[in-house]
Amino acid sequence: MKLLFDQNISFRILRLLPEDFAGCQQVRSVGLNDCNDVEIWRYAKQNGFTVVTFDADFFDISILKGFPPKIIWLRTGNLTTSDIAERIILNSLNIASFIDNPDQSCLEIF
Repeated sequence: MKLLFDQNISFRILRLLPEDFAGCQQVRSVGLNDCNDVEIWRYAKQNGFTVVTFDADFFDISILKGFPPKIIWLRTGNLTTSDIAERIILNSLNIASFIDNPDQSCLEIF
C-alpha cells in the first residue's frame, strides 16, 4: 500500500505502521515539506501514492483535476500520531478496497 501522509501528519507515523504499509511515505521523507498542496498532489499522482490528509483542500483539488491520486480524508479532528496510525490500521481493509476501486476518488475516515 502506497500512502503519502500530508504535512499535518507526523513523519513518525511511518514507524508505527505494520509491514503491509512498507510503501508509505510522509511528505517530509520525500522532500516535499515546504511544498503546497498542488505540488504534493502532483507528486502523489506521478508516483502512484494515495494522499492521507486532514486537509479538505486535497478533496477540492481532486474535484477540479480528477484522480488519481486518490484521497483519504481523515475527518476525526486532532489525534495523536499513534491514534492516526491505529485508525489507518483498523481501516486497512477498507483502504485497500478503496484503492482498488477505479470509481472512487475519496475515502473519508471519521
